[in-house]
Amino acid sequence: MKNNDIQKEVKKKYGQIAAASGSCGCSGPSCCGASPSAEELSASVGYTPEELSVLPEGANLGLGCGNPVALASLQAGETVLDLGSGGGIDCFLAARKVGPAGRVIGVDMTDEMIRLARENARKSGLKNVEFRQGEIEDLPVEEGTVDAVISNCVINLAADKERVFSEVYRVLKPGGRMMVSDIVLDGELPEKVKGSVAAYTGCIGGALKRKDYLAAMARAGFTRVEVVAEAKVPVDLWADFPEEAKTLSREEIKAALNAIASIKVSARK
Repeated sequence: MKNNDIQKEVKKKYGQIAAASGSCGCSGPSCCGASPSAEELSASVGYTPEELSVLPEGANLGLGCGNPVALASLQAGETVLDLGSGGGIDCFLAARKVGPAGRVIGVDMTDEMIRLARENARKSGLKNVEFRQGEIEDLPVEEGTVDAVISNCVINLAADKERVFSEVYRVLKPGGRMMVSDIVLDGELPEKVKGSVAAYTGCIGGALKRKDYLAAMARAGFTRVEVVAEAKVPVDLWADFPEEAKTLSREEIKAALNAIASIKVSARK
């Protein structure tokens, strides 16, 4: 797929999710049939009951593959940027960490997600959170103004990941840090999955090999690039596998899923 086509498909899918305020995505369920709830999915990737209990209704869409806020060591008064902020789950948790003197900026390219997140912000009562519409390859954020960048299973959706990391480097202050949860590959995917639009929007098809993902961070200028935690994608929770893969055997599907890893990566500017 061409970059413009990828962007259109991603915007279409996540716009539909926001409009429905449903749960459908990276390690999430399909939008029909019996499936785990957003709370179950978020708990499975590292969110605590206490964290989920303070969120405004509609902020948790069950789209993540980790909990970057838990590992970002956020401090009071810091400025935090969330790439692909969705309904705002990580922004609201980060806002509580940095306190009234801090600031959290969420960036998302989808109209419907921005509207949903802004409404969730209103419901939350938090005054230190804002949401800006834009692409993570061209961040609407000034250079050198951010202490920490977080992202949760979003960079794999970008067509130009090298550009994303360069943009993150640009907006961070000297000494600033990045903590992301994302999907990478430790093996090969079947050709039917590689060429699937649903696989791309479901966070599989666009995933880089682990070594390429980490190398792209280093090329952007980051140091101390480190995988601080990782997990295999739970097969029993993956109900969003692409239609094109239904002709694969159960063994082939398991092999494909075993090639996919959810990693938590930290890096410094």
